[in-house]
Amino acid sequence: MQPSAEAARDFISFLNASPTPFHVVHSAKQRLLTAGFDEIKERDPWSSVCKPGGRYFLTRNSSTVAAFAVGKQWKSGGPIAMIGAHTDSPTLRVKPVSNKHAEGFIQVGVETYGGGLWHTWFDRDLSIAGRAMVKTDEGEYIQKLVRINRPILRIPTLAIHLDRQETFTFNKETQLFPIAGLVAAELNRTRDTLKPATPESSTDDAFTPLKAAAERHHPYIVELIANEAGVPVTSVIDFEMVLYDTQEGCIGGLNSELIFSARLDNLGMSYCSIQGLINSLSSPSALENDHSIRLISLFDHEEIGSNTAQGADSNFLPAVLRRLSVIGSDSDDQTAYEQALARSFLVSADMAHSVNPNYASKYEPDHKPEMNKGTVIKINANARYATNSPGIVLIQEVARRGQVPLQLFVVRNDSSCGSTIGPMLAAALGARTLDLGNPQLSMHSIRETGGVYDVDHGTRLFESFFEHFSELESKISVD
Repeated sequence: MQPSAEAARDFISFLNASPTPFHVVHSAKQRLLTAGFDEIKERDPWSSVCKPGGRYFLTRNSSTVAAFAVGKQWKSGGPIAMIGAHTDSPTLRVKPVSNKHAEGFIQVGVETYGGGLWHTWFDRDLSIAGRAMVKTDEGEYIQKLVRINRPILRIPTLAIHLDRQETFTFNKETQLFPIAGLVAAELNRTRDTLKPATPESSTDDAFTPLKAAAERHHPYIVELIANEAGVPVTSVIDFEMVLYDTQEGCIGGLNSELIFSARLDNLGMSYCSIQGLINSLSSPSALENDHSIRLISLFDHEEIGSNTAQGADSNFLPAVLRRLSVIGSDSDDQTAYEQALARSFLVSADMAHSVNPNYASKYEPDHKPEMNKGTVIKINANARYATNSPGIVLIQEVARRGQVPLQLFVVRNDSSCGSTIGPMLAAALGARTLDLGNPQLSMHSIRETGGVYDVDHGTRLFESFFEHFSELESKISVD
């Protein structure tokens, strides 16, 4: 089957709308709602809500999301077809106190998040996005998504004339601070206006444990955040903002066969997971004969180890699965959870490495994945990936039915190897697990490269996985 470029165009639209995990989850929610999914809450009971034939999703921290569809033939303790991916990417996060000045420049204090290729962040047109916690007129505190949609920051390199380094090196604490403008220009802007806004005090709450946001951060940045959130500056209590590259993702290459963008790792596989699930339900009778649950879970904080409340190493997925395992049961089945896990399968979906023609010697000679040649199965003898032979047999049959090409990848014996959420979830759940991802170049750079047709490959592979797992799970079993 010839792959289509249409999926890549839709993916780029999804990616450009999602500069932070909060925006990723928001974009996912909009797609799920459009596809007929109902939102549920962790804090509410599910027994009277989740029924065979239903479609549901829930979020945690607004940066992690799980969505699932229950087959109409589902019975307590049945199989669950799962895909796990992550919503975060390496970035620079605004520090809690970020207001800095040096040599006539306004600067913003940032800290590194994850293992980015930080040299690629220099001399880029940057802005900020994230969420702000604001106080309403009724005294409640709510979250507002924020995205400043214009370049306001830049991390400048030092001219080569002043330091002729053979290798570009820098101090991440002292030389990675972006400039936001000139002190003189800001003085001119505020000369005829009121002083920077600070919280209004009253006899009831004059004491404030922390300095106000407009004191800890540059007042104009807080003003931009407040404007974007649609609230007064004094209503902005705190925020979580990260930097992002304002250059949007696009299709490139001589024959429009490549994608140039930030955050391909791992919005590439997040998108394929969401659309694969939605596409698998396009037929009105999709769940009619299905005795499984089709589930995706997109986690935050993979890039920093996943050991958080919204990470893959949390109780989020196990708690969801435990509640799903007893759907349709008239009694509290004491072993439904364990039975379901033994019959389930998890695809850990995280972008893979394409061969780089300028560094071909860094790859194992017989395992050099190529772009637009199919999704890559990742294997590691030391269990940095969770793939084993039964999993390969299953995913190969899924790919055969979906007419999707696959590739294999292992690292060289003299090379380090990354890891994914696959091994940790396999250990926590005991479910059969396989690691895979679409190939890309420049992983963890501010600007990465992927294949246009691999978006379609990944989406169709996951669609086929959900459509056929109910039939295949009992045919490929190793106890």
